[in-house]
Amino acid sequence: MRRTTMLVVCTLALTLCAVYAAASEPADTLKVEYFANANTAGAPDATFRLTNDGTSGGNICADIFVYDSAQELSECCSCLITPNGLLTLSVNKALTANPLTGVSLNTGTISVVSARPTAGNCPLPTTAIAPVAGVRGWATHIQNTNFTITETASQDGTLSSGALTIMQNDCYAVNLIGSGKGQCSCSPGE
Repeated sequence: MRRTTMLVVCTLALTLCAVYAAASEPADTLKVEYFANANTAGAPDATFRLTNDGTSGGNICADIFVYDSAQELSECCSCLITPNGLLTLSVNKALTANPLTGVSLNTGTISVVSARPTAGNCPLPTTAIAPVAGVRGWATHIQNTNFTITETASQDGTLSSGALTIMQNDCYAVNLIGSGKGQCSCSPGE
């Protein structure tokens, strides 16, 4: 009887610890977005806006991963955002202008991990990303063949350690073989 009671108490304690740990994971560490009709003749340029809501208590790095429609990493970069700062990036000129393969992207996705700076800087997100809460995002979208412009808030994603490792490894590989290709830009691109 004592063994069963102890087992139930231990199981309950572990369950509560797991629930508390899951609940205490920082929100706003991963944002996901899509783009369409990028680099398309006659279409306007889309805009991707990111802000640091100040949750982290300091500067954050927006670790950006741009994927083509076949889920292959095309570009990656890391941009510093101060508390309440606004980073405005051109999809055509900052996020898809330097693809690893040299082939301009028309459609794809953008994943952004909010991370702590390393010694005050935002190095290329190839290793040791330390996720922290605070990034929020919005993007304009160029729709259909009539190029109607819409704007949406970026969607929250669940950041797993496995997904983070894959993103870091992909960025490392792009940086290793790209010789400067495959690195997006933190300047507005206007």
